[in-house]
Amino acid sequence: MNIPAVRAIFVSEMARWFRTISQSLIAPVISTSLYFVVFGSAIGSRMSEVDGVGYAAFLVPGLAMLSILTQSLSNAAFGIYITKWSGTIYELLSAPVSWVEAVTGYVGAAAAKSVLLGLVIILTARLFVSFEIVHPVWMVAFLLLTAVTFSLFGFAIGIWAGNFEQLQIVPLLVVTPLTFLGGSFYSVKMLPPFWQKVTLLNPVVYLVSGFRWSFYGRGDVAVGVSLAMALVFLAICLAVISWIFKTGYKLKN
Repeated sequence: MNIPAVRAIFVSEMARWFRTISQSLIAPVISTSLYFVVFGSAIGSRMSEVDGVGYAAFLVPGLAMLSILTQSLSNAAFGIYITKWSGTIYELLSAPVSWVEAVTGYVGAAAAKSVLLGLVIILTARLFVSFEIVHPVWMVAFLLLTAVTFSLFGFAIGIWAGNFEQLQIVPLLVVTPLTFLGGSFYSVKMLPPFWQKVTLLNPVVYLVSGFRWSFYGRGDVAVGVSLAMALVFLAICLAVISWIFKTGYKLKN
């Protein structure tokens, strides 16, 4: 493992993120805080408990996961796409750096940004609602697993995208709707039986459910199933990226 190369990529990506801290950290925290004000305070005060948890507290894992998913994907996608757009990716491909080391640097930086954002959002949520974390170790594990998985997904999207419009298609038209329909704002158990089965086809359900379980010890699906599905998605993303570098897809042209 070429540690200096991985460190150089990681530090470069983190420096770019900190240069736009108002857009990359402050803006997501403010938008998430608005969700707490509108859904948690205004609407949540008029709703009963969900799975034995107050609605405002019930929202915390879902809203944190919403930000983690979208930010992991967009950070990783933009990080590798900008090197394609500027032409510096050819320097990366010609350098004595393996694809594993390049992916580790870019994905590691994107995941680190998302984990930091997720922790800040969870701390910010304390200002609006009281909640507990029953399984803090598992909370960190799901946080890391989700950030790495969707950073890998975003990395693949960044390589695939041919322009800035394509870079936004998957996050806006696929990931965001799946996140909103994945139990971030409600429990899947509240749906009719038929739609419960349909919702289980949404991979985000398992991530949100596992993350919520780490907070309150209950989720829409068994925690073992959530963990297994997250690992399967991780393996698929790794396989796709490996294929991209072995075949040179969207890299050689």
